[in-house]
Amino acid sequence: MMDGKTLILGIETSCDETAASVTADGRTVLSNIIASQIDVHKVFGGVVPEIAARHHLTQINGITAEALRAASVQIEDIDAVAATMGPGLVGAVLIGLATAKGIAFAADKPLIGVHHIRGHIFAAFLEHPELEPPFLALVVSGGHTSLVDVRGYGRSDVSVPAVSAGRNEPGGSAPLGGAFRSDMEVLGRTRDDAAGEAYDKTARVLGLGYPGGPKVDALAKQGNPDAVHFKRVMLEDGTLDFSFSGLKTAVINHVHSLRQAGTEPNASDIAASFQQAVIDVLAEKTMDALKRTGRASLAVCGGVASNSALRTRLADDCARAGIRLCVPSPVYCTDNAAMIACAGYYDYKNGRRDGLGLDAYATLGL
Repeated sequence: MMDGKTLILGIETSCDETAASVTADGRTVLSNIIASQIDVHKVFGGVVPEIAARHHLTQINGITAEALRAASVQIEDIDAVAATMGPGLVGAVLIGLATAKGIAFAADKPLIGVHHIRGHIFAAFLEHPELEPPFLALVVSGGHTSLVDVRGYGRSDVSVPAVSAGRNEPGGSAPLGGAFRSDMEVLGRTRDDAAGEAYDKTARVLGLGYPGGPKVDALAKQGNPDAVHFKRVMLEDGTLDFSFSGLKTAVINHVHSLRQAGTEPNASDIAASFQQAVIDVLAEKTMDALKRTGRASLAVCGGVASNSALRTRLADDCARAGIRLCVPSPVYCTDNAAMIACAGYYDYKNGRRDGLGLDAYATLGL
């Protein structure tokens, strides 16, 4: 603790960003260092797990040291070490978790394992001091698309009433200790591809390269969103679940059909039409979830939260409905360690401590 503030060192290595951060009292970011592997993986058209883990191994010590230097603190000043324990590429997660364990053991500091998706949700706190539970979160990324009812910070005595609009996300479990219960309920989730995965595959068939999301977003601005009608998959009545596999397949089939007929696809029109279909589904289900839960605030989190068209659509919809919209800056939408330190802070204040036997998880229920 420094000057009465609780300092958390956060470490994130769930995919292809090696990241470390120091936060004060959860919401003040003192440092946020990120080493991206985009240039390493773009030649393969996507993340190669073994290569990602290898690069984490070579960079994690230097990134962690830089985070401490940038925050002007010593490891002795840190109150706890928080690290992503999953979900993610398990080899990549292990590198960050092992580093956190080593620091915690050597410096005699508490270790806190953080759920990666909780981290994304807590990223909304970093720039929105007015945001407090309960609120609805739309988590939209390359691996996840979920609507989550956020009722508290992790305490077992959360008093916000639950809403029965969906079901909890399946997956593995982690040792949370008897003082905790779930303070979040997954109301809707993708049944197949996540939105970000559909973006990447659409970018690939259009020849845009990796990472696909930003490239499709940029190209869509030059196209006509009504040029091609792609079906909006809403699934059965009443569900808040998502499905983007059919949309991805429809784009691929449309492009292949044009090329087989000797016509070169208009990539900007296809990108715009695809993106409009994704955003229509995300926005409609999100606004439906807000009505069902009665929540007055919406946090949009994850890599796809950086999408300019999604931000504009949700800003318009929320303004009309009188909903407070909280979207982090792009640096906090992508994988980063400040969000892990933020989530770790609240777990630390609520008494959570994990032992050195804490495992890494490829899949992990929220």
